[in-house]
Amino acid sequence: VPSARRRGSPGEPRALFALPSARGALPAPCWPIECEVIKETIEHIEWVPPEPEPFCQPTGHKWAPAAPGEEQGTVVYHLSPAPPGSYFTRARVGGAPGPLSSPAAPLEGPQDTTLLFESRFESGNLQKAVKVGPYEYVLTLRPDLYTAKHTQWFYFRVQNTRRDPLYRFTIANLAKPKSLYGEGMCPLLYSQHDAQSRGIGWRRVGADVRYYRGGGGEEPAAFRLSWTARFPHDGDTCFFAHSYPYTYSDLQRYLRALAGDPVRSRYCAVRALCRSLAGNTVYLLTITSPAGAAAKRAVVLSARAHPGESGGSWAMQGFLDFLLSAHADARLLRRLFVFKVVPMLNPDGVVVGNSRCSLAGRDPNRAYGTALRGSFPGVWHLRAMVERVLAEREVVLYCDFHGHSRKNNVFMYGCDGSGAGTGPRLRQRVFPLMLSKNAPDKFSFPSCKFKVQKSKAGTGRVVMWRMGVSNSYTMEVAFGGSTLGGRSSHFTVEDLKSLGYHLCDTLLDFCDPHPAKLQQCLSEVDALLRQRLGWEPGSGRSWSDVSPSELES
Repeated sequence: VPSARRRGSPGEPRALFALPSARGALPAPCWPIECEVIKETIEHIEWVPPEPEPFCQPTGHKWAPAAPGEEQGTVVYHLSPAPPGSYFTRARVGGAPGPLSSPAAPLEGPQDTTLLFESRFESGNLQKAVKVGPYEYVLTLRPDLYTAKHTQWFYFRVQNTRRDPLYRFTIANLAKPKSLYGEGMCPLLYSQHDAQSRGIGWRRVGADVRYYRGGGGEEPAAFRLSWTARFPHDGDTCFFAHSYPYTYSDLQRYLRALAGDPVRSRYCAVRALCRSLAGNTVYLLTITSPAGAAAKRAVVLSARAHPGESGGSWAMQGFLDFLLSAHADARLLRRLFVFKVVPMLNPDGVVVGNSRCSLAGRDPNRAYGTALRGSFPGVWHLRAMVERVLAEREVVLYCDFHGHSRKNNVFMYGCDGSGAGTGPRLRQRVFPLMLSKNAPDKFSFPSCKFKVQKSKAGTGRVVMWRMGVSNSYTMEVAFGGSTLGGRSSHFTVEDLKSLGYHLCDTLLDFCDPHPAKLQQCLSEVDALLRQRLGWEPGSGRSWSDVSPSELES
């Protein structure tokens, strides 16, 4: 694809790294040298359930009956943990060299109903499984590599299933005190048999889903998720996951299809922003129509700073699908703007199945203010790229896509500078309000927050805002689903992808040369905030002396 090979304009990254070409094998992911990786390729079909998948009966976060302890059971799967205090040294394609170990206990014969667990594949996370009853297992997740914490994301395979029994699974070492699993969210199951024979993909499963504080012994995390489920077939290969997986290889397959499309590749240049610590390419897409680039404003989007928040990748794919389509609005957007898109900021974390960190063992979305090029290459190069873009054009929007584990629906975090005048403070809230009007069954404006907390000073949203991007947001997509517009159901992949389309739609409303929509939303925000503060209509009071904390309360 010529556009992926041409030398860029000054300040553009050059195509120095392996890029997904339309032909040939995909560049294989690099893994830390200590990670074992099975040879099989794991791929899942995309599927949308014909009916909404309702939340299950919420159990809250009450104490649950004590699950049998591991000491009463048999270890049936165990990956050796990284030694405390270890850190990343080097990586290679395929991870650890040499023959694989056998972490799963062998079956004793055809009558043995023990499940066979596996997680040594892209984005997989399960460290240990202990069989504590004929069909009951206590599971332990692997902390983010080179840390002792951040256990949330899980994704693992089970084989040797039986159709009739009711199984119970309990994950014993989750990190967060609260979770949407306590509000009726269910885990995801994928059956290979159903995918191949009936075209059915990931679905919500589980009864008696409980999220509760465990009893004492687990360090450093002490929260448990427990659910019961039946498998649809005997002898099936199934997967469980926290959210719809979207791996680094999924992204590369998508970019390869893009590179091989003679139409879309004309206005989408795929380049390497940089290499990650492990040597995986962090991709940068530049999307615009060829004419009149000098006068265009810019839009910057990123996703997957936190690898366990896979919904951000599905929303990003929906955004790219629409923006690169032949739709009249997509053509208009390409004519009006230059889009700079980093679809996977932390590919190493995604590859190894981390929840939050990169291989530096720290959260990249707290490193924008102080990012060292050598420790956080994706964050450092994204920030430098935005500085270069700001030197030549206005950046009308920055949005970083994330996932949220404690609140349902979709919402945004923005930046309210209390020193600013009334105009900027109200305008900061307009884009999220418009988005809530365009996606009323998914996006909650009342859940949005605009206070800049000290602890968030190093996030992409805050640092880009301080650099001069006045509309700078984190978009949070619930792991659960929507409680809006008469819904009380889980998000599907289609719901997540539709957010990308709604973002495009909202951008056109926000930048409409006719000011009517903007003025209407400014008036609405003004009235909403006055109502929240209990101000009388027409009291004439000014925003300039109200702190962001008062507006949030």
